[in-house]
Amino acid sequence: MKKRTEPGFLDKAAAAIRRSARLLTRGWLPSGNGGDDGADRLEPTIYRFVLRHSFRDQVFLVILTLVSFPFLYYSLDLPKTIVNRAIGGKHFPQKLLWWEFDQLPYLAIMCGIFLAMVVINGWFKYYINVKKGQTGERMLRRLRYELYWRILRFPAQHFSRTSTGELIAMVTAELEPVGGFIGDAFALPVFQGGTLLTILVFMFVQDPVLGGAAVALYPIQGYIIPKLQRKVRALGRERVRKMRKLSDRIGESIAARVDIHVNDHAPYQLADVSARLGTIYDIRFEIYNRKFFVKFLNNFIGQLTPFFFYAIGGYLVIAGDLSFGALVAVLAAYKDLSSPWKELLDFYQQQQDVAIKYEQVVEQFQVPAMLDPKMQLDEPERIEPLSGEIVAANVTLTDIDGAPLVQGVSFSAPLGEHLALVGPSNSGKDELATMLARVVVPTAGRITIGGQDINTLPVAVTGRRIGYVGPVTTLFAESVRDNLLIGLRHRPLSDSLADRGDASDAERRARKHALVEAHEAGNIDYDIAADWIDYAQAGVDDEAGLRQRIREVLTLVELEADVHAMGLRGRLDPARQPDAAERLIEARRELDARLAGSDLARCVERFDPQRYNRHATIAENLLFGTPVGRTFADEHLPRQSYVRRVLDETGLAGDLLRVGSEIAGTMVELFGDLRADHEFFEQFSFVSAEDLPAVEAILGRLEKSEGPASLPKDDREMLLSLAFKIVVARHRLDLIDDALQERIVEVRHRFAEGLPEDLRDAIEFFDPDEYNSSATLEENVLFGKVAATESADREHLRELIAEVLDSLGLHDLVIETGLGYHVGTGGSRLSPAQRQKVAIGRAVLKRPDLLVLNEATAVLDGPSQSAVLDGVRREFEGRGIIWSLHRAGLARNFDRVLVMSGGMLAEQGTFDELEAPEGTIAQLMAAE
Repeated sequence: MKKRTEPGFLDKAAAAIRRSARLLTRGWLPSGNGGDDGADRLEPTIYRFVLRHSFRDQVFLVILTLVSFPFLYYSLDLPKTIVNRAIGGKHFPQKLLWWEFDQLPYLAIMCGIFLAMVVINGWFKYYINVKKGQTGERMLRRLRYELYWRILRFPAQHFSRTSTGELIAMVTAELEPVGGFIGDAFALPVFQGGTLLTILVFMFVQDPVLGGAAVALYPIQGYIIPKLQRKVRALGRERVRKMRKLSDRIGESIAARVDIHVNDHAPYQLADVSARLGTIYDIRFEIYNRKFFVKFLNNFIGQLTPFFFYAIGGYLVIAGDLSFGALVAVLAAYKDLSSPWKELLDFYQQQQDVAIKYEQVVEQFQVPAMLDPKMQLDEPERIEPLSGEIVAANVTLTDIDGAPLVQGVSFSAPLGEHLALVGPSNSGKDELATMLARVVVPTAGRITIGGQDINTLPVAVTGRRIGYVGPVTTLFAESVRDNLLIGLRHRPLSDSLADRGDASDAERRARKHALVEAHEAGNIDYDIAADWIDYAQAGVDDEAGLRQRIREVLTLVELEADVHAMGLRGRLDPARQPDAAERLIEARRELDARLAGSDLARCVERFDPQRYNRHATIAENLLFGTPVGRTFADEHLPRQSYVRRVLDETGLAGDLLRVGSEIAGTMVELFGDLRADHEFFEQFSFVSAEDLPAVEAILGRLEKSEGPASLPKDDREMLLSLAFKIVVARHRLDLIDDALQERIVEVRHRFAEGLPEDLRDAIEFFDPDEYNSSATLEENVLFGKVAATESADREHLRELIAEVLDSLGLHDLVIETGLGYHVGTGGSRLSPAQRQKVAIGRAVLKRPDLLVLNEATAVLDGPSQSAVLDGVRREFEGRGIIWSLHRAGLARNFDRVLVMSGGMLAEQGTFDELEAPEGTIAQLMAAE
């Protein structure tokens, strides 16, 4: 087969049309695709947004649509020619261009041309629709990007009166219809209107009376339908507003879920949400009534036209004034007429809805005092360190209602001094700290460093030279390491893999495509896959130096022990780190040797493929491995088909059902009379208080049956689940004797040997000589089950594991694994104290010239507060610190103390100067 190298006719046609669009728009295009010379301005209407950012694409689509109409007309006319001349014609041969054809060849050629027209018209529709979709999605991407960018530039005070739930809903769900509309903005009315006009012209050419009948009712529809839809649009706007408020209330409820629970506030919240849902229901129900009445009326009017065709057209054919072929062609054309007319009516409704949504969104995102976009993205060629004096000159801050929060604060200090801000909670010290860190812009006054107003400096300067930690930290849902490195990731500092010499052609093409699409959508074209870490800012040369520096910072903020514990709970991939896996197996053997000669040996029962582990459940002994995914998870095990098959084939199912029925009887006897919240359910019961009645019912059915094996399937699964939970060493019920333990070990081998190929990835078996990638580091080293023993013994065991890992040089590996620990949404998997330590650590890691801390250690315990405070002050010796302290006593060792009261600077000086009995600090310390 010959390789295709030349583009086809249709591709050439599309390319020519694109060239024509470029010629038409050259020289007066408002703003070309990908250009964004007005990034700080949102267009007030949807059509201005469309024209500004996709004008060239819209022209191309319109031209392509116009080119398609001659083909459409010819495809409508061909059926008449085929019926009247090729099939019903009497005069042959017929001449076509320069050749003459008999009837059958002529019919074949006409049918072939008709098929070609079908293909060409289909290609036009396909290409236009794809291009519309591409244009719409690019513009939707652009709009969402611009709105998100604006959120990042909103002044901090704006979020006190605007809920994040509303912003999220507007950027995501509410903008979804906008993408589809933008692609259709010009092409759809031109295409559908042109199609409608083409069909009508064809009808009038066939017979003016039929053409008039076809359009007779359109003026009525064009007048009535939009008037009826106007109310539907108004209801739609109201529904959007109510949905935003509902989204906001749900977001508030999620944030305040603890307060709702502890205050028994749920009934009120449920009633409130019910009322809101009722209002939305009423609006939507009225929308349905009106919308479907419009459809009914539209369909009724539309069906009147065929009545005219059949009556008038039939009369004309009978009278001989119209050929049968022409009537067939008109009827066929009318079949295609309703679709574009309906599309035009739907487009009109969509255009109104989208215009309203767009204008509502734009209104919410036109926020005054936003950060200049150039200040956020522009980067000086060289970012010099800050130096000189910090000067606050008559700094004032008011809230959104104009009430003063900070009033006329003025002071100056060398940048290298350590300043403490103290005062009551409403003194303005916290607000002053946020202004000094450029988190909030003063309402009046100036803050300068070395004579430079910090609020006029690019963010590239203040974001690297000034650090800030607030009283509450929200982390990104990434690893601990990623959150620590936020202060070092400003711009990509090296090429991505796709741009390097060792990249494959596919990677280069993917990178080029991504850049083109980002440019076309007006997005930033930085490569997220590039290396973004600024090693120089961290004071290191490479990744190895950064790892060492991170460990130093972890020690400074007292987070190393926490990260080490996270590392023990973490996992590593032995395929990517084979050496580390081998060393952990060595640690397993070393721990075994140390346990053998210590009192801790009684605390651990190691896994042995040939022995039953008395501190593990029956399920764990049977699987003898770590489940991967949900297939062999505890809750699914009694229902898993392969497990049931093995149990049935080996006869173990009967024994376990017997054990399960014995446990069920014991549970009902012991716990049947206890209240549902009794602590024994948590400590000793195999079933919850809610499931106990079901277990009792199973026992009732068991008494009437021939044995556990004859019970219904659900009952047998419940009994198996009870048996699977038994731990011989803990549950001393004398139900699992030595013989049954040996049988379970035999079935364990049968289970592993016969495991189907499609289930082998669902479990990773324990092997004394292999690393288990599905288990944690601690589980791999321990390789066994810990006995139910005193907490002191467990703590000694953890210390012994840490000693073993340290002795083998694996401490760094555990720390690196812990740095990969995923912190959860907003850092929810970490404690508040741990989140604050991460925040302080990332601020220290980027080595700012000025570090501003706003009650950053308030959630830490006393010893940690002192240790972190002292460590940070030592680290920043010679560099500036401004620390808003929640306890005045912590300011003792600072160079200078600023005392705030009532939003004003009450006094300042050294701690010793201000500690006089009648001084403000003494009063603050007395109140602590």
